[in-house]
Amino acid sequence: MLTFETINELTLKVTCSGSDVLFTKAGAFIAGESPHGKNYRFEKLLLGPQGNIMQAALGSFMRRVTKENLPLMKVIMSGDSVTYYADRSQHVVVYQLAVGETVSVESENILAFSQDCKYSVRFIGCGVVSQKGLATSTLTGMGNNAYVAVLCDGNPIVLSNHSDQRTICVDPDAVVCWMGQSGVCDPQVKLDLSWKNLIGQASGESYAFEWSGGQPVSVIVQPAERTGGIQVGID
Repeated sequence: MLTFETINELTLKVTCSGSDVLFTKAGAFIAGESPHGKNYRFEKLLLGPQGNIMQAALGSFMRRVTKENLPLMKVIMSGDSVTYYADRSQHVVVYQLAVGETVSVESENILAFSQDCKYSVRFIGCGVVSQKGLATSTLTGMGNNAYVAVLCDGNPIVLSNHSDQRTICVDPDAVVCWMGQSGVCDPQVKLDLSWKNLIGQASGESYAFEWSGGQPVSVIVQPAERTGGIQVGID
């Protein structure tokens, strides 16, 4: 069994009791401890974490087509151990998924996940106006030990409307991920375009992801925006 926790906000600590398997971004391992000699090893995943070779090949093809491909490494643990993972001093956020709960996340923001998570790609069709693509990587809880660790550029905030059904509005280029029931919690794109966009006098906030109060969701937002997106104006 695996347990995820963060150390000093920048490092993922994975504690293994017994034998288990972990999937991480390739090259993310930084250190490890085990009581009776090293009892974990690493394998590069050529296709994906799916057990079935056909499903793994199809998943790999979908990730490459949608540009959601993530080089993955499999950590095989054969005894009690503690291992540590990080990537470019980015902040790490740990989330434990309930059975059937899904986190939608950009592939570049995935650090690690346990084998109780189902990894796939899903089209959301709302990334035309930002740096987020038309597809997103998804991790769905399939068991009681479904842990996910995501990376953030800076110390993030978490917004949730589970208790008060508030409307959540977020800049798509600052979104790291959102958690809820698959399909039900996908955001709507709200555009705020006018003649000012055509003369270069836009506010810079012409589009947003919005979740209504009827969509129970938790959203992780980083204090940095992806550069780019569609710029509308006349020079």
